[in-house]
Amino acid sequence: MDAFEAALGGDPVALDPWLATGERPQAGLWVYRNTTAKARADALAALYPTVERLVGRDWFRDAALIFGGDQPPESPVMDAFGAGFPDWLERFPPAGGFSYLAPAARLDAAWSEAHRAIDAPVVVAADVTGQPPARLFGATARLHPSARLFWFDWTVPSIWLANRPDAEPGQTVIWDEKPEGLIILRPRMEVTSRRLTRAEWAFLDACRCGQSLGQAASAAFRVDPATVLPTLFAGLLGAGVFTAIDMEPSQ
Repeated sequence: MDAFEAALGGDPVALDPWLATGERPQAGLWVYRNTTAKARADALAALYPTVERLVGRDWFRDAALIFGGDQPPESPVMDAFGAGFPDWLERFPPAGGFSYLAPAARLDAAWSEAHRAIDAPVVVAADVTGQPPARLFGATARLHPSARLFWFDWTVPSIWLANRPDAEPGQTVIWDEKPEGLIILRPRMEVTSRRLTRAEWAFLDACRCGQSLGQAASAAFRVDPATVLPTLFAGLLGAGVFTAIDMEPSQ
């Protein structure tokens, strides 16, 4: 398999030990190599559609072909093949002038992860209505298994959202030093994304770390003392962010 991969990569003698004397399968390998490279580029474009839209089809295809040569797939699972693409983009010299590409690629990857995540129940407001505040503050909230949290010091979420395949055309987004948060998840049948305020992100990050809802509320108030906690919590419940609320046993 290593010899065949080397031959596809352009090594003209890699298959010599398995060939008859003087035999050269270069024409067949050329066709197979082009077909394989195109399949890999197509797979990468399917995994990173926002990146392709940001840089254009030709730029993306050229980069995908180079990436495929640098990091050929180790399994037939194309999702695994593309996993290293965001980190690779950070080191790819032609992407040096586009600081948002690698972060946008990570959001594309998170979308795919959310899409493949296991199904799980969703907590709704009715599940916690009537709980005494003291008991609710002692509870822990588990994030839905599809949830992917992000906080950026730049306007990565705005750029990503404006360039998704289903985004409205003609949106103007500026790459700016403005902090933004985002959550990507699939609480029901469809992957969704939601902008996060700094308080919402702090609240969810505390929940992700296993802290109680009371501790999460404190984290939200620390970053934004004007936080209206019932509104924040209701918004997150409505988005389907939680899969379980584990209550402390009644005293």
